[in-house]
Amino acid sequence: MTTVQDQKTVEEFRKPTFPIDPLFINRWSPRSFLEKPVADELLFSLFEAARWAPSANNSQPWTFIVARSVEDQAKFHSFILEGNLAWCRKAPVLAMALSRKTENEKVYKFHAFDTGMACANLALQATAHGLITHFMAGIDAEKARQVLDIPAEYDIQGVIAIGYQGEKEALSEALQQREQPNGRKELSEVVFEGSLDQKVNFTK
Repeated sequence: MTTVQDQKTVEEFRKPTFPIDPLFINRWSPRSFLEKPVADELLFSLFEAARWAPSANNSQPWTFIVARSVEDQAKFHSFILEGNLAWCRKAPVLAMALSRKTENEKVYKFHAFDTGMACANLALQATAHGLITHFMAGIDAEKARQVLDIPAEYDIQGVIAIGYQGEKEALSEALQQREQPNGRKELSEVVFEGSLDQKVNFTK
């Protein structure tokens, strides 16, 4: 769970305009991981949460390939770009998120959107149980497809590092400066009423 110190750090950078469950604020994407294994039951609960995400026509287009062994992680390391590999090597679990575009000639138009919701469920479940996640799009997708023999009907969405948060000081100086929760745009920048030229009055 989030420690008192972590909570202070989060509150320093994140102040919601309206009250929401703290889970949404506490979830962020650290890069420092402990080399500590994640118990099966806890890890599998993340994918259980992902399984219950909503999807168009209940198509459930998401699939995850998990790497935990030294051999499987070496495969993942071969296609993760150096900027991400520099910090994710310590993560005890890597999971590739795939979205199935077609099945039996049926096209899943919203496969990427639906898989994104499954990944969000996974990340929130992780946060609720003391784990951290960091989603990476910085991979060589074509090499990943070859290394893992991924069929053409799947789109590669990215890789998720999963584990326990480590000390900021374990990172390079450059990464230490980035090891903090990010803010978000104001509601007035992303929510409109009726059309894009009509702002919502959030001060009522």
